[in-house]
Amino acid sequence: MADPIATAGVGRLPAAFLTPGSSSFTDFLGSYAPELLPGRRTPPAVPVSSEAPHGTTIVAVTFDDGVVMAGDRRATMGNLIAQRDIEKVFHADEYSAVGIAGAAGLAVEMVRLFQVELEHYEKLEGTTLSLDGKANRLATMIRGNLALAMQGLAVVPMLAGYDLESGLGRIFSYDVTGGRYEEHRYHSVGSGSLFARGALKKLFRDGLTADEAVTCTVQALYDAADDDSATGGPDVTRRIYPVVAVVTAEGYRRLSDEEVGGFVARVLDARMDRPGGPQAPLT
Repeated sequence: MADPIATAGVGRLPAAFLTPGSSSFTDFLGSYAPELLPGRRTPPAVPVSSEAPHGTTIVAVTFDDGVVMAGDRRATMGNLIAQRDIEKVFHADEYSAVGIAGAAGLAVEMVRLFQVELEHYEKLEGTTLSLDGKANRLATMIRGNLALAMQGLAVVPMLAGYDLESGLGRIFSYDVTGGRYEEHRYHSVGSGSLFARGALKKLFRDGLTADEAVTCTVQALYDAADDDSATGGPDVTRRIYPVVAVVTAEGYRRLSDEEVGGFVARVLDARMDRPGGPQAPLT
């Protein structure tokens, strides 16, 4: 005798969930419930960039064993500080990190979808997506947000990870159209990126250790905050420090606030004697 509950379809997944298809969760969501994709929402009638909180500066630095990504904690809304402790650097999967700049709400939603995308692929295929594959998937998601980006709700993430094939740390940047660009040695995005990149240009050298790379990112974020009002510097009184992640062959690791606080303290102590920060040696 047939089970009446099964016959009625109670408790069973819709057919779309049981039909073989692409390993891309974004493609599946686009066919099953496209209105849930961040970029499929109806664009606002007028630009609203000043009405939505925006995240700002993200930096990344490669070193011999991997890559470091760090982000400040300030979100702005026009000339106001919308949030002092927003997180802009996230765990993408075991061997990659993603940082966000731009419209904060959409950016966080896109990161969460990207995390599910990578996990979905791994479960279906039984292996992790290559770092180039992750970079391409993220580019596709950014391209889907183009209509909102044209209305001022742009999302410009940065991807960094450890490439298991080459054994190197790699960095990828994007533009609002989904263009993907591999960066070498270091990079920064966001409103303070010009100042952060200038600092990294002077501080970077081949053969950095993990601790030296972390110090470079903290110094760069300090310089960005020094000249860009949308970038937040270390808030010692509230103990709000940059989010710093290190990705190596051992996987993704976010440094604790205590660890980052130690780097911040050393940077601040040195800045008491030299407010402009360390100088690159002339050779």
